[in-house]
Amino acid sequence: MTADASVKPELRANVPDALTLATELIRAPSVTPDSGGALEIVARRLEAFGYHVERLTFDSGGIPIPNIYARIGTGAPNLCFAGHVDVVPEGDPAHWLHGPFAGTVEDGKLFGRGAVDMKGAVAAFLAAALAHGRPETGSLSFLITGDEEGPALDGTVKVVEWLKEKGEVIDHCVLGEPTNPQAMGDAFKVGRRGSLSGILTVKGVQGHVAYPHLADNPIPRLLKLVGELTSAPLDHGSDFFPPSNLEVVSIDVGNPVFNLIPAEATARFNVRFNDLYSLETLKSEIIRRIDGAGLTYDLAFQPGASQSFLTAPGPFVDLVADAVEAETGRRPEASTSGGTSDARFIKDICPVVEFGLVGQTMHKVDEATPIADLEVLTRIYSRIIARYFATFA
Repeated sequence: MTADASVKPELRANVPDALTLATELIRAPSVTPDSGGALEIVARRLEAFGYHVERLTFDSGGIPIPNIYARIGTGAPNLCFAGHVDVVPEGDPAHWLHGPFAGTVEDGKLFGRGAVDMKGAVAAFLAAALAHGRPETGSLSFLITGDEEGPALDGTVKVVEWLKEKGEVIDHCVLGEPTNPQAMGDAFKVGRRGSLSGILTVKGVQGHVAYPHLADNPIPRLLKLVGELTSAPLDHGSDFFPPSNLEVVSIDVGNPVFNLIPAEATARFNVRFNDLYSLETLKSEIIRRIDGAGLTYDLAFQPGASQSFLTAPGPFVDLVADAVEAETGRRPEASTSGGTSDARFIKDICPVVEFGLVGQTMHKVDEATPIADLEVLTRIYSRIIARYFATFA
């Protein structure tokens, strides 16, 4: 992949700041799966500063999903910033203090859907990279998707497949998901737990509650099976991960009346699991527990499961932590908590670390980030870029 090294002098002298970029992105209403023009904003900014931009659209789920991969420089190492510009729905706009897509600045904060998750971080690493310019040695790249908050079928996972097919090598990646629980410098993600969902079904015989001998109630048997699943911890955690956690999220029989024994009962569950399990060993443990009840059941594990992963301690992890500490005065905790992210796909091609804004308001009404945090994040990303090429080039 080649890139145009020439940048118009007037652009070089007027690198946009993170607030400008974040406001522009928030005003593009990119609710999954509609990109709302947000990806094109990123693409045009990068092209103006000499990046070669690949616009990649995938459609396995029936809706075309746009993504971009952009690079400046042709040599190694290649440092990639990854993220998404799609956002969750805003809900009822009447509940917002400011319009969810207005990009309003008030009391030192930027309000709008995606301010935290994660248009603010995309803006910060754009501002940092554009200010840095083309690396003297090595490359800077961006992997930005429009399909992270949705099914994630045609986003980063497909771009990663495309990169492999093209022989495009990324050496390290920083993903801009919100990682700080309370304040900038709290934490960065060096791994994520795996996720596995399942539906457990017990069949019975429907009948009148007054004649139970003519029916077979599946509910007591389902509850016994659920008890087998949840009676003991899956584990007690590992060196880098908290204990695995199985949560029953629904028990349902679809029965709105009081005089009918249902024909079947189902339970839905999700497991967030650590590196003590693979998907296969976890499935085996779940089946072993259920089989302990000695009952007949149906079990269907759901698609979209993901393995846990860890970016091992080393120079890259230290580099990110050092940059955060230099700007915030705090050494961030190396965390593996929280839900899934697109890091679960990126880890297949390179080490990935996540660091972004404070997550207190993500997905909420009046989502907002302090402008000061945007500025700090931009400086952290700038330090990461400078130290990266000094260390790895």
